Amino acid sequence: MQPLIITVAAVGAELTREQQPNLPITPDELARDAAGCEAAGASIYHLHVRDEGGRPTMDVETFRRAHQAITAATDLIVQFTTGGSLGDDEAARAAPLSLNPEMATLTTGSVNFGNDVFLNPAPVIERLYVAMRGGGTMPEFEIFEAGMIANALTLYERHGERHHQHFDLVLGVPGALPPGPGVIPFLVERLPTGATWSATGIGRAHLAVAEETIASGGHVRTGFEDVRYLGPGRLATSNAELVERAADLARDRGRPVAGPAEARSLLELSSVRGGTLTS
Repeated sequence: MQPLIITVAAVGAELTREQQPNLPITPDELARDAAGCEAAGASIYHLHVRDEGGRPTMDVETFRRAHQAITAATDLIVQFTTGGSLGDDEAARAAPLSLNPEMATLTTGSVNFGNDVFLNPAPVIERLYVAMRGGGTMPEFEIFEAGMIANALTLYERHGERHHQHFDLVLGVPGALPPGPGVIPFLVERLPTGATWSATGIGRAHLAVAEETIASGGHVRTGFEDVRYLGPGRLATSNAELVERAADLARDRGRPVAGPAEARSLLELSSVRGGTLTS
């Protein structure tokens, strides 16, 4: 099996300090958090940002400051969100791509999200994809339902530009596909030959999904966006603590953990530190 790539989704758009007092928000906090995650075994830092009041934002300058702080402190691949918050319009979601990050997430379909709907019409998905590729950014296709895999493959084939394909299977969002027996194999069988994939379970599903994914040869996403607790009633003290648990699970299975350079190689990313971020 490949060395395990651990992505840390450190912040998200929904979580508050009241729910998780250790949530990193400021650029300095993000840099310290990222450094701890890298030391624990992470190689990708999935980035949402907050404004000075702690509210989620897609402001380009806020992304720039956060990215600069993280890359000054670590060698992590910084992966921008294009999902933003539910209700963000297309222009807001696309704006940080002007900074040309190494990676960015792209959800390839609409999905129920609790009491709301995460809208991703086909034209919006296509324009976000084109914006990513125009800046040399590699998309991570975020998959909440099986049909989103087909949408991603259609998009990839339509544009005819060959790049490594990486998928993240997100299981357990209320209203979307839950984890369960046979779910991960069902999804993985539909991925193209040569693609890499990671998976995450939301909330209580998190540990079981991580264990199955590691055993199946996939990669893992963890972090406060997906799970707040290390165990029953036990809030994680940091994102690094969640990363360390995933790394320990991999080592117990005999899988080494990939550092940022090895992850860049596996994902066929540029070896240039920090990507092509516009200054």
